[in-house]
Amino acid sequence: MLRHNLILIYRNFRRFKSTFFINLIGLSTGLAATLLIYLWVYDELGIDKFHEYDSRLFTVMTNQNRPDEIVTLVDGPALLADELPKDFPEVERAVGATRIADNFSLSFNDKHIDVRGLFADNDFFRIFSYPVLHGNQHRILPDKHAAAISENTARALFGETSDAIGKSITWELPFGKTQVTVTGVFREIPANSSSQFDMVLSNEAYKELIGESLHWGNHNAITYVLLREGTDVAELNKKILNFVKTRQADSILTLFLKQYSENYLYGLYENGVLTGGRISYVRLFSLIAIFVVVIACINFMNLTTAKASRRIKEVGIRKASGANRTTLVFQYMGESMLMAFMSLMVAILMVDLFLPQFNQITGKQLTIRFDTTILTAFVAITFFTGLIAGSYPALYLSGFSPATVLRSKYNSSTGEQWARKGLVVFQFVLSIIFIVSVVVVYRQIEYVQTKNLGYNKDNIIYFKTQGAVVGKLETFLSEVKNVPGVVDASSMWGNVTGETSFTTGDFNWEGRDRSQIVQFEHLGVNYNMIELLGIEMAEGRSFSRNYPGDSTRIILNEAAIAVMGLKDPIGKIFTLWGNDMEIIGVVKNFHFKTLHEKVNPFFFRLQPREFDKVMVRIESGKEREAIAGLQHLHQTFNPGFSFDYNFLNDAYNAQYVAEKRVAVLSRYFAVLAVLISCLGLFGLAAFTAERRLKEIGIRKVLGSSELSIIYLLSADFTKIVFTAILIALPVSYVAVKYWLDGFAFRIPLEWWYFFGAGAVALIIAWLTVGMQALRAARVNPTRCLKDE
Repeated sequence: MLRHNLILIYRNFRRFKSTFFINLIGLSTGLAATLLIYLWVYDELGIDKFHEYDSRLFTVMTNQNRPDEIVTLVDGPALLADELPKDFPEVERAVGATRIADNFSLSFNDKHIDVRGLFADNDFFRIFSYPVLHGNQHRILPDKHAAAISENTARALFGETSDAIGKSITWELPFGKTQVTVTGVFREIPANSSSQFDMVLSNEAYKELIGESLHWGNHNAITYVLLREGTDVAELNKKILNFVKTRQADSILTLFLKQYSENYLYGLYENGVLTGGRISYVRLFSLIAIFVVVIACINFMNLTTAKASRRIKEVGIRKASGANRTTLVFQYMGESMLMAFMSLMVAILMVDLFLPQFNQITGKQLTIRFDTTILTAFVAITFFTGLIAGSYPALYLSGFSPATVLRSKYNSSTGEQWARKGLVVFQFVLSIIFIVSVVVVYRQIEYVQTKNLGYNKDNIIYFKTQGAVVGKLETFLSEVKNVPGVVDASSMWGNVTGETSFTTGDFNWEGRDRSQIVQFEHLGVNYNMIELLGIEMAEGRSFSRNYPGDSTRIILNEAAIAVMGLKDPIGKIFTLWGNDMEIIGVVKNFHFKTLHEKVNPFFFRLQPREFDKVMVRIESGKEREAIAGLQHLHQTFNPGFSFDYNFLNDAYNAQYVAEKRVAVLSRYFAVLAVLISCLGLFGLAAFTAERRLKEIGIRKVLGSSELSIIYLLSADFTKIVFTAILIALPVSYVAVKYWLDGFAFRIPLEWWYFFGAGAVALIIAWLTVGMQALRAARVNPTRCLKDE
């Protein structure tokens, strides 16, 4: 029986070659897109899930309760890790960690390498499953002079990982050098970890480093806790809610616990409520994968049912010969399943071909691993694709009455025609939504890249300070300004692309309402940095060497002045951390964070001795010459250190990497959706032309022109696409508006985005149908009238 059914399937594939190839191309393309998205989604969902204590490992989150909003952060007081286990027996272990904001230099003898690092407590490797190759995992950071390094770092410095233990190395930040002893070597952090680092230093060293800043009002550390088995997290959250207020009565912080592995996907909060995060993109692309497969399945349904008239006698003869409906359903479902699994083979080849480009777009390192999980998923996706694609045709074809189909010519019912048209409408609705989304995302990204940010990010490079530059900064800056092609140079701590510090207390000004809670972002800068960045003064002046006392003065932005309610702020006193600072200037608002956020209150402090970056503006057109000169100068000051620089423009654009990936991927999937939809439309148009061939011949004999024939064959399809446009436009408006609402600064939704997308879909449909219509209109009427 199976052999007989396979022979029938093979014969039908040969008989309807065009339908077979259209279905194979459509299904394999749809499956390839779906499999690529599955690999990406599978990787995203697995981030941070590898830790042994995943179900008991939590991050202590903080809510800052301000008058107008609640801000949720992972940062909190560094003292939390020491105090929580004392008051809450549910906490088995607590670890504090502070990430070093930028790469720093690590040295051994004459070798210098740049590494990513963090400070952490001794139990860090006991609660996180980062395998330790050498050293005591339970006591890997025994004192403030201890350090654990990765295996690649150990090889770079010592050749062999085992040679690292006990060696003294020097780590260097802009404010000084410290010698530590290697007490552990751990394996490279896996790619499915959201936290990537090369070195872990003792938290005791960090606490000593920050000195008097170690207090409950300083929120500069992340606290992780390992809960005891059976702990009721909801009850514990109630207990720790106001814990910080028991240590600092006027604290604006409340606490809650969140499973560590959820932070990667669920990291977006609005007014203290979890609203999403990267999980939104996981859901979005999962939905796109479903839609692309559904579009391909619709082609299969439509073309199979459209060809029903060519298979109707087969059904009648088989039923008359004793075949029941169940047998026929299995035969036709077998056809669709075989088609789906043939498409799977082609799809896997396509995935293998396009995976490198897909990895480049997504920033992943995905591979096709034929393990049990991946194989099961691929087979399940293919099975359901075959089931969806074949269910309607199987039930439809097997439902014909043998007596009816053997004694009369088959005519499709009105219901069948409407169902087919409805499926095509659905295809084009999705295609138009994709087109609108591509246009809006592209325009928003273009807006982000071209918007006036309040500073000039073009032709500025920056690099970290290290080696001899730290102690000779002023000399170095003077030399930098003499390099051909360099316009200006200065130094700062942080960056205008999101690397700002913030403070929520210990400041005051004339007339302040003490109940008012304000958060100020701030940056420490050297002389001339404001001018180098091109930030405009709204009033007052910038820092100047002509005024020796400017280290006790401050410059705020317009947003800060508005919040403070100051009139004529120049000359007023702003008390910051116990020091009276005179306001000497107000800068116009500029975007020091992404355009997702509004411009917050901000101030500049003059800190010529505290810096971690040198910024250099280069004359346009002389970038290569200037960078070569800077590299030579850097090597002169710092022999053995690499000169690693970044363009400020690139750093700014990197903030929107997720949006850019969405833009690129949505563009590809939009093209796929349109192509697959048009593939089905092409097949239906060819079938329609074939069925109406005799009618076309008669019309041509009676004097109809080719143009009138083309209009005749295109009219129905035009109505279908118009219907899709009417449905898609309001749906696409709601979808793109929801996405744009995530930006505080966004493009207006122009009418032509939507009507343009509809026009594109209509033109593509006309071209697709028109090719078949023109071919049919040019057929010799004599041949048409001879055919039965």
